[in-house]
Amino acid sequence: MTARRPFRRSAAGITVAVLAMLVLAADQFVKYLTIENLPLHEVVPVLGDFLQLYYIRNSGAAFSLGSEVTWIFTIALTVVAAIIVWKAFDVRSRIWAVVLGCLLGGVLGNLTDRLFREPGFAVGHVVDMISMPWMMPAIFNVADIFIVCGMVTVAILVVLGIRFDGTREKDHQEAPESDAEPEIVEKDA
Repeated sequence: MTARRPFRRSAAGITVAVLAMLVLAADQFVKYLTIENLPLHEVVPVLGDFLQLYYIRNSGAAFSLGSEVTWIFTIALTVVAAIIVWKAFDVRSRIWAVVLGCLLGGVLGNLTDRLFREPGFAVGHVVDMISMPWMMPAIFNVADIFIVCGMVTVAILVVLGIRFDGTREKDHQEAPESDAEPEIVEKDA
């Protein structure tokens, strides 16, 4: 099996940017539909208790933690987005380009809410609408799905030792040097 050639930096950057914009657009579209069509703070069963829609505006992080310091989440999301964009310039691996693009799109989805939704700039509340009460008590959105899946995939790639250029960490480890002198073999002629 032949190995794939690494992405050119421009191709990786385009992949990251396109995926980020697609995830951002999907997230904001679902949030628009939620605001326009769902009642605030009322359960709308989709598949009984398995999947429900429940429109809320979340001022905090997961489980509404930190709702009094919303501006900190805005700064954190901005820093994370900047780091992803910065790291995207080093990517030559297809899997890393896809993961970083999806992760960036999720981060930008929630950052957009923090920056432009009520109650004001940099302290906006994130629109959440997906509830799976059988699994966890959290209510989340499309951006959250991409953030969580992206971070799990990043962890897996790091554990597997896959670098941004697509090579594996083990391919870059040098063989240990031996202290023993090499054995000299004489040939009889």
